[in-house]
Amino acid sequence: STHPTPPFSHSWLAAMRATQLLLVHALVVLEKTATAFTSPMSTAGANRQTPRSAHVDDCNNHDESLRDPPKLVVFDLDNTLWTPELYQLRKLDRNGQFPVANNDVKLFPGAESILARIAAGEYDPQTKFAIASRTNKAAWANDLLDQFQIRRLFHHVEIFPSNKRKHFAAIAQASGVGYHEMLFFDDARGGRFGNCEPVSDLGVLSVHCPAGLQDEDVFHRAYKFFQHGWDGTPSTIVEWDGAITSQTRADGNALSMKPALADARQNGKIQRCFHDKRYGFIRYGDRKTKDVFFHFNALPEPCQGAVAEGDRLSFQIVRDDRSGKLRAESILVVSDQHQSQSQSGEKNDSQIELRAFSMNMPFAALLANEHKTLETRNGTMFAPYPAGSFMLLHVGQRIYPDGNKHVDVMKSGGLNDVEIDRLKSLPKGFGKGSIVAICEIGETFETTLEQRSKPDFQRKVAAYGTDSGCVATVIKRAAYLKRPIMQSGKGGVFKIKIDQSVLPDEWLEDIQNSLKSSNDAKRSNNAVYSISG
Repeated sequence: STHPTPPFSHSWLAAMRATQLLLVHALVVLEKTATAFTSPMSTAGANRQTPRSAHVDDCNNHDESLRDPPKLVVFDLDNTLWTPELYQLRKLDRNGQFPVANNDVKLFPGAESILARIAAGEYDPQTKFAIASRTNKAAWANDLLDQFQIRRLFHHVEIFPSNKRKHFAAIAQASGVGYHEMLFFDDARGGRFGNCEPVSDLGVLSVHCPAGLQDEDVFHRAYKFFQHGWDGTPSTIVEWDGAITSQTRADGNALSMKPALADARQNGKIQRCFHDKRYGFIRYGDRKTKDVFFHFNALPEPCQGAVAEGDRLSFQIVRDDRSGKLRAESILVVSDQHQSQSQSGEKNDSQIELRAFSMNMPFAALLANEHKTLETRNGTMFAPYPAGSFMLLHVGQRIYPDGNKHVDVMKSGGLNDVEIDRLKSLPKGFGKGSIVAICEIGETFETTLEQRSKPDFQRKVAAYGTDSGCVATVIKRAAYLKRPIMQSGKGGVFKIKIDQSVLPDEWLEDIQNSLKSSNDAKRSNNAVYSISG
């Protein structure tokens, strides 16, 4: 199917819009009726209440700003920016087809207007935009962002099936923006699949829009409330109708994790780290300050298992409601110990400099798992490097949208779904935005479409010949590092210094010999000969 190009088409089914709005109004009426006849304890579930304390219009009626505009506005996708939810397109899924923008999937009218304003630069220049979606149709979602021509509007895109806390941890790590500086829009409030409640507990001002962004006023009211009405209190949710909900427990205490110190964010370094038990201790403050506990779950997912003693962190200290003890949460990795030594000029004999290149999922995992043994590009990126060169593999932030064609190619080789899922996956703790593996490259050569279309070639590339690049490079072998290394990706081949201790033991001698040979060759080429007599 072809991809339509108009990014902000207003063709919309009026009946669908009216039906959704009527349903929302009916739900609100039922909720208010139930609240009027039910005690707070019985409506709170196990221990949670949601009293409505104010309305955004009451807070937005004055011009004085309490705070700057949000540094980051984060949108959910399904039933927030567009409809329907992607999992509902079962027929397309069965037929192996991708949804078509403005046909199978449509942007809400309010979302279209908001996105058009973002594209026109109408919002405060310090406000950036991001996506956080837990859909299990990541390839579809990424493809739709391109079809609607709106990907360029978002500085950060996190699409994977998981608790939204992990999405926000990854966004915070990549952007450096604190949770209290973010504004979030989502259609799901609480419960098993809820997002607003757990995200608001992080300290993000969350906006519940159960019928999606039908009307852009929902967005503008919340954006203004962030500046004029919100004092930064965690666990605050703005309802679709403007009501402000504060999440509390039945005993009246805030359910959210309240900062234990006046300064919400602290800086320190990992003093002790126990990878087998997935926790450690951070040293911060002065000598009288006790090291604070942290669990790996408080780290952004790509960093879990990748941190080491000496790494510098930015974090918030909270008091656990049950134990009363302090712990670090909302952790951002500022720099690791090896980066710090490199930046300070301190010599580190354990470091070596290697070349690296970046690939998106799932092809990065296929290469690291030694299934993909040919890498094709339309450029000559690997041509300058001889066979036997070692290169690090960086995993990019995106999922490459090939319409799951790689699955068809892999099945043609006799693999089943379980084997394919294993080969497409990275080990626990390894993820996007980090260097995960090392590989040895072989010969680089040009190919013809006829060569690329041969079944054996396609299976080595994990792509059809028409989708492959014309320059192929052999991947002789690959292996995972002992732990991933957090690193921003770059185009082409780039250099990075890493600690030798993260390299696979069986590779270390070969890598050192290769580097020594390369250095000897450089010295030989630079030799100056003096002839006399």
